Amino acid sequence: MITRIASALLLAGCAQVAPAPDSLAGTSWQFVKFQGGDGTVFRPADKAMYTVAFGADGVANVRFDCNLGRGGWSAPAKSQLEFGPMALTRAMCPPGSLHDLFAKHWHYVRSYVIKGGHLYLSLMADGGSFEFEPAPR
Repeated sequence: MITRIASALLLAGCAQVAPAPDSLAGTSWQFVKFQGGDGTVFRPADKAMYTVAFGADGVANVRFDCNLGRGGWSAPAKSQLEFGPMALTRAMCPPGSLHDLFAKHWHYVRSYVIKGGHLYLSLMADGGSFEFEPAPR
């Protein structure tokens, strides 16, 4: 009896869990604002200069002002979001750019929610959130 239970637990531990459906796959968004955990708010002069496109293949393409990037993304569980390492160009953006804000915080995104047609990406430890709207087609 104990052998059967141990075998069942061992097999259950080896089983793979199917990934959660990725409602972000195939969507594209442009930046509306960033609200920091300390209440600071940043808005872009041009929303189209800050975008993210979630590929169904698990690759995200981003534009952080004058720089373009590409890296992996996954949604391991409902409302969870993780970005992998990103290859990002290193052009010097003009004064007033929010490039550094994105480059500094993007790795800390841990969850998302789509509410009112907008995408909210939340940072770990109440660090703030990015708000996006659907990108024009």
